[in-house]
Amino acid sequence: MTRRKDLVLIDAPDISPWRVGNTGIDFVHRFDSGKTGADVVVCALMHGNEISGAAAMAELLGFWRHPGKSLASGRLTLAFCNVAAFADFDRESPDDSRFCDEDMNRVWSASRLAATTIDAQRAAALLPWVSGATHLLDLHSMHEPSAPLVMVGPLARNRIFADDLRCGVRAVADTGHADGVRLRDFGSYGDAGGTAISLLLEAGQHWEPNAVRVTRDVLARFLLATGVTDASQLPADWLLPDAAEPKPAVEVTHRIVAKGADVSFTQHFTGGEVIAQAGTVIGQNASEPITTPYDHCVLVMPSLRQARAGVTVLRLGRVI
Repeated sequence: MTRRKDLVLIDAPDISPWRVGNTGIDFVHRFDSGKTGADVVVCALMHGNEISGAAAMAELLGFWRHPGKSLASGRLTLAFCNVAAFADFDRESPDDSRFCDEDMNRVWSASRLAATTIDAQRAAALLPWVSGATHLLDLHSMHEPSAPLVMVGPLARNRIFADDLRCGVRAVADTGHADGVRLRDFGSYGDAGGTAISLLLEAGQHWEPNAVRVTRDVLARFLLATGVTDASQLPADWLLPDAAEPKPAVEVTHRIVAKGADVSFTQHFTGGEVIAQAGTVIGQNASEPITTPYDHCVLVMPSLRQARAGVTVLRLGRVI
């Protein structure tokens, strides 16, 4: 069996140079062009073991130390989120540093932000800096090796924006998790009548080099699309070739939420598999079979790594 440490093919970035920013809160940096434009937020390390986003963000901050680098318009906030969990990252047991007390990307509601856990208190401190922007990009990665995805939520404006990036990453329209609210769905980001754009990138398996490459590319495209910067202000090798056209989006219709640790799949799914027939048994959730609800059902981000009661272990969707 492959040990988890053998899957860690990239080094955890050194983010210590970016502890002190200009916001009064550790590891949060804000840039202001002084010109009218978008108010953009980019988050990394919402989960402490998802290090590809932190690697790209640290690289960008280092690049902007060079003379002559500045925003073209608007404002940009770069936030390293769950730094306490990240501080415990250990390639011998890299799953253990996902969070401290609870999943930070489930606490974005008034009641949960008032909790006294390390993760909720950090989220509450971040709140003034990461909420209410015109554009949010939350940088994540996946438990299992899988093609990258952009989680766009249920709002069409996010899917359109993601498709226009021409990054070739499939958009997935979903409504989040049963065990709490994600930042990308919080407040104005989830307002059906609003205009805020919020994307959550799942860049591929946490510790593969390609996750860093995908993150750099999508981050660069996002910043360019918002207009806060231009290509001369970004590392020259970040942008990958444009995709010819967007991949067909997938709409999530069902979430499989674990009833406990006793959940399994009939085979090793990694995501993107299309199950031809409705009613196909693809797993077991305690005493209940997991079956496909319709023909040509797409499996999205199956993983049993964090399986416990209340955790989403699989999403089921269809191409739209």
